[in-house]
Amino acid sequence: MTDPFAEVVTLLQPVMRYAKVVSARAPWRVSRPGTGEPFYCAVLEGASRLTLPGREPVILQAGDFALIPAAFDILTTSLEPPPGDDPSPVTFAEGRARVGDPDGPADYRALIGHCAFGSPDAALLVSLLPDVLHIRGEPRLAALVGLVGEESRGDRPARDVVLERLLEVLFIDALRSAGTAAPTGLVRGLADARLAQPLRRIHESPAEPWTVVRMASEAALSRSAFFERFTRVVGIAPMEYLLTWRMALARQLLRREGAGVASVAEQVGYGSASAFSVAFARHVGQPPARYARAAA
Repeated sequence: MTDPFAEVVTLLQPVMRYAKVVSARAPWRVSRPGTGEPFYCAVLEGASRLTLPGREPVILQAGDFALIPAAFDILTTSLEPPPGDDPSPVTFAEGRARVGDPDGPADYRALIGHCAFGSPDAALLVSLLPDVLHIRGEPRLAALVGLVGEESRGDRPARDVVLERLLEVLFIDALRSAGTAAPTGLVRGLADARLAQPLRRIHESPAEPWTVVRMASEAALSRSAFFERFTRVVGIAPMEYLLTWRMALARQLLRREGAGVASVAEQVGYGSASAFSVAFARHVGQPPARYARAAA
């Protein structure tokens, strides 16, 4: 059966493009302006407090992994932050960063960084993921964080290449480890016993004439119960999810050489090229033929 999670991650094409080991000695405060890029933090030693706009602070401990698929205005501090709002000084040496007092032993160490999504559909696909993921108590994930920490401390050949590969695995494992603990999004939907089946069927057969009634039947729920549950767990209405996925697939198909609009329309569930063109232009902002030419 089709794995929706694997499809989304494959289309996203995640690449870890920046990583830095940061050490600190309390008290300290670091503010990162919003870039919209995915941000991650793997805590190797100690603990910190992560705060995002409009959310309760999250305490990160050694072995924890936090992932924010589209990061905006991140504040990280020691558990007891310094007075005032000014950020702590940061010094750099040998590719590493030290926050706060540069003297004395550090009581916190983490690998932080940004990754990039190679897909031009990243904004579309990120909307299917949780806003923030905080993973704790997963032995496999903790082992990966440990490997990342060990590699980051060493100076072995191809260190950066190994770190990049480890971080890519960490990124994927964090998403699939979230399960029911994840906020709204595809990951949590797939962990829901009733919603997993219709989600897999939508990804398996996007061209089928899906309706909310048919999806509800796959979930063995009434139409109203399914609609409420899907919207609450996944974060968007069922037909909006279907449209988002169809448009992501359509953009991928249109980027292939020789893909015709009529053929793509049929593959993503539209009975005519004109109906597909109207939907695509409304969702993407330009007609499919023009999008295909630009992609080529």
